Amino acid sequence: MPERFVTVRWPGGPEQRIYSPSTVVEDYFQAGQSLPVADFLTRSREALTIASDRVQAAYGFPCGNAARSLAAIEAHAARFPAGDVTVLGVGA
Repeated sequence: MPERFVTVRWPGGPEQRIYSPSTVVEDYFQAGQSLPVADFLTRSREALTIASDRVQAAYGFPCGNAARSLAAIEAHAARFPAGDVTVLGVGA
């Protein structure tokens, strides 16, 4: 499967590199995009669930790395609940 990474900056400055096992994240995020934390979290959940489901369809098991990515996003969202998340890049 073609893996992708999304690099974001959370409110207050920390950056995070997010792994996806699928190109589906390209449908949800674009470089330069700025999203409220809640919207970013919702989009991340949708995109990474679809990505993991694609792995399960292809290999018979969900993607553990996608689940870890989502857990890391949720942890950051809890630390930075207000403000916008800026998408710095999406790609391989």
